[in-house]
Amino acid sequence: MASLLTDPLFEISGGGPPPNKNFYHFAVTKSDVIWRWWKISLRTVDRYSKPGELRESHQDFLDDSWLQSEVSMVFGRRILQYTKGLCQGHYDYLEHLSDSLLLRIINYLELEDVGQLGRTSRRFRRLCGSEEFWEQALRRRCNTVSVEVSSLALEIGWRSIFFTSKLQLQKMISRRRLRTEEQQEEQVADPDTKAEESPGESSETEHTSSSEEESRPGIIPDLSLGTGTGIGVDTSSCCDVDPDRNPEPELGSDSNVAVPERLLEELKHGGVAAPALSSELSNARGDCSAEPEKTQS
Repeated sequence: MASLLTDPLFEISGGGPPPNKNFYHFAVTKSDVIWRWWKISLRTVDRYSKPGELRESHQDFLDDSWLQSEVSMVFGRRILQYTKGLCQGHYDYLEHLSDSLLLRIINYLELEDVGQLGRTSRRFRRLCGSEEFWEQALRRRCNTVSVEVSSLALEIGWRSIFFTSKLQLQKMISRRRLRTEEQQEEQVADPDTKAEESPGESSETEHTSSSEEESRPGIIPDLSLGTGTGIGVDTSSCCDVDPDRNPEPELGSDSNVAVPERLLEELKHGGVAAPALSSELSNARGDCSAEPEKTQS
């Protein structure tokens, strides 16, 4: 058992209690007790102070009340009692064992005892709740552990796997397998979907460009009668119209004003010039300022 003891058996370091700002280091080896200190002060007389060291045997430390009071003042009485036990030969072998070795020992305990052991110290609580412990416990109680169970344990933890029934575990594995297959199908379908969407996007781009070209303003004038401004026909009223008087008949309707058939034919084919059409319409309409001829009774 003595081979399990490391050297030093114990060591700790830290600053002193306020207003003391010095730094201390305390170590217990297999044969000696080492006490070191570094003086930290803003005073000029302590600027060039060198670190100090005191080395004593185990028996001398047990007899040195001043050093024991220093250790108790800086690190506390619990540390003092523990180091005195080490000097008296009361070794804590469990503290010097590695985590892997302690986990192998803990796995031989019952689950109730494991719960009680986890309450003794912080280290055992960490070990008893670790994933390594529950993985070893599951592999020790089961003949074989499948790859699917191992991959599922990475998601929910070995502790959850340990306390899950076999039926529930099979359901979880089946759901996970289906989810994996769906993800693989989606990954396979993504390249095909992108390939199908590419021609559609190109055709849509061509359609958009063609529609933009069509929406651009052309150079062909609007030849609609009474509304287009490019023909040269004045659509505003040339005289004040009496609301009681019948409105002027529209062009092309059955009225006294008749548009020549030649102009209509050329208008349909878009070959009528604006000035010519304006003069023809003026001749056809006549002077609107003149009073209408009175019909003889």
